[in-house]
Amino acid sequence: MSGVVQHGGASVYSPGLVGQPTASGRRFRPTEHVAASKSLPLGSTARVTNLRTGRSAVVEVVDRGPYVRGRIIDLSPAAASALGMDRHGIAYVMVEPVPAR
Repeated sequence: MSGVVQHGGASVYSPGLVGQPTASGRRFRPTEHVAASKSLPLGSTARVTNLRTGRSAVVEVVDRGPYVRGRIIDLSPAAASALGMDRHGIAYVMVEPVPAR
């Protein structure tokens, strides 16, 4: 599933997770462009596009989740802001894996 383009819901990480360890072992920092995915490998990179605004951000997958039906990715506040999700906190997105260099 890691090379497949996905469409679905994106949400923003809970503020209560700041500083907590992620599945990759790094501590969660809301200012980094990071994400949680159930299907993309830890350490991989993906381009996330908000299909309503057309805005995109490149994120590194550092955690697992989200565990809410219909959602395919959780984004850090910085990544969500780059997509224009400031008002709603949830968006319909396209997630495209970025090949490793």
